[in-house]
Amino acid sequence: MELLTKLQQEGVLDAASVTAVGEAIQTDSSLERALISVGVAKETVREKLAEFYGVPAYTPKDDETVPQNVLEFISVEAAKNYQVIPLKLEDGTLLVGVNDPEDLRMREALSFISTKHNVPYKLVFLLSDDLAKLLSAYDNLTGEVGQALTSLESELDNEIAERKNEKEGQTKEENIKEDAPVTKVVATILRYAVDGGASDIHVEPTGEKVRVRFRIDGLLQTSLELPKNVHSAVVARVKILTSMRLDEKRKPQDGRFSATFDGRKIDFRVSTLPTSHGEKVVMRILDNEKGVRSLEKTGIAGHHLETIRRMVNEPYGIILISGPTGSGKSTTLYAMLAEVDRASKNVLSLEDPIEYNMEGVSQSQVRPEIGYTFANGLRTALRQDPDVILVGEIRDKETAQLAIQAALTGHLVLSTIHTNNSIGVIPRLIDMGVDPYLIAPTLKLAIAQRLARRICPPGKEMPVDESMKLMFDKEFETLPEKYRNRIPKFEHILEAEPTSGCASGTKGRVAVVEVLEINQQIQDLILKGGSEEQIYKVARQSGFMSMKEDAIIKALEGHIPYIEVSDFGTKVGAESAVSDEFLAGDTSVDVSETTKSIDVSKEGTVTPPPKEVEESSKTPSTTPVSEEGKYTI
Repeated sequence: MELLTKLQQEGVLDAASVTAVGEAIQTDSSLERALISVGVAKETVREKLAEFYGVPAYTPKDDETVPQNVLEFISVEAAKNYQVIPLKLEDGTLLVGVNDPEDLRMREALSFISTKHNVPYKLVFLLSDDLAKLLSAYDNLTGEVGQALTSLESELDNEIAERKNEKEGQTKEENIKEDAPVTKVVATILRYAVDGGASDIHVEPTGEKVRVRFRIDGLLQTSLELPKNVHSAVVARVKILTSMRLDEKRKPQDGRFSATFDGRKIDFRVSTLPTSHGEKVVMRILDNEKGVRSLEKTGIAGHHLETIRRMVNEPYGIILISGPTGSGKSTTLYAMLAEVDRASKNVLSLEDPIEYNMEGVSQSQVRPEIGYTFANGLRTALRQDPDVILVGEIRDKETAQLAIQAALTGHLVLSTIHTNNSIGVIPRLIDMGVDPYLIAPTLKLAIAQRLARRICPPGKEMPVDESMKLMFDKEFETLPEKYRNRIPKFEHILEAEPTSGCASGTKGRVAVVEVLEINQQIQDLILKGGSEEQIYKVARQSGFMSMKEDAIIKALEGHIPYIEVSDFGTKVGAESAVSDEFLAGDTSVDVSETTKSIDVSKEGTVTPPPKEVEESSKTPSTTPVSEEGKYTI
């Protein structure tokens, strides 16, 4: 081998060592291990192999760890499969440590990852021991859960052996103890999700394993894979926390519980769904202590901001926000309440669940499972001398009619509704049985909202090319000139650019909205049964802009990546007023009646889980109650 000859010429190896290394390589030993085995110092091996491969050598510090935001570039599966480790960002270039720079499969994978994240990469050589040590950075969540899984699987195997006459995979769920291994598994998953800034946790059984995914900034990311035989134990533990029926696995159930992490109380809203591979569990994370954002912080600006501020200070009427689940409707509702003078007004809210605690607002948790619905709560609220009422959601005819009546009798009502756009709110209310002559004088504002990823500053400057300009001109061509003149004109836009502090180039999300103010002309159209298209044309003359146009403006101003604009493609008036969620109907589910608290003790420093973007049985134990009625997991 050319390298061995060169090393002999340089005096690093003698003839006997060259022969020994050659024989070791023929017996499947790596060149690195063979050189070290004949007494060549590791530092020399690192230097000579890096020189041989034509890449720089990398010597990690004894206590070197890889920052979590850098790990996010390469998933744990890809890193271990291709034996690579992202080390750091240097001047916008990702430094990637490898032990075999000539591996073509590895290079192809890195090229794909580089394109995906829009970041160039540079290879550096690592000794195999150094690579293995640095790869352990991925094992924070996997390793911590793995320790508990070892005990859990052993426990399950023992129970199977003891119950030979029973169906395989069954166990007594009521026997889960607070110190059981599954308890530690679930607690660790919850803690990492909260620390990683996740909004949802998905526990999904597949054919061979159980996939745990976290939704972070709107994107689902695989964070952990568990063996299939622990699935029932994990689901049972979650059911115990939410007081769901353990023996009911054939139909969906809903529940909730709360946990304390480092003094922060976090609420979890839980839903189970039977699937062909077992029950799927989704947990929505609600952090009560995040606080209420201002309207500006949500991303609402300019004319939209002025209109909303003016309307939330009207003495009566109804303001409705539309959008899919997870589109930030509740956040915007709370931001609106923050604009109300709560010191001089009586403000009530009916919520399911209460997502943020807000000073100056009498917040009430509705519980449909015991007959306390939005409609019942609204009737009671009207007897509480309210000025402003927030209703979490208008989902049926009774609630819609009560909300309209409240607005007619001198109250300001804020609520949400499911439609595809702001104009669709009007036909949706009519579909619910509200008469047009009641909608026209009461509906003040209809808002549709989605979320887009927010660019981390400074971002990467890109020129606005001719195709973009043509698209912008076409999109805004029907907008009256006085409103077109308000639109910013830039020669450059910003795209997401990964940095050392922001691995994906985006962090957090911003509201993209369309705001329909119900003026006199639109009231007349509502009374005459005007179509969505007719309402759109009238609203357009008053400066109405679609969500796509709002997204374009936010891209021009550098708030969101231009690629996000493509997610807002459907024109107003071309969509059905009724969302898929409503067309599906209301599924009957068992709802937990009890909200429980659990206390999660956090030991040591927790690093949030790796973020891989995807385009990426037994059941244990009872629940002894600890002091103050809190569950400990």
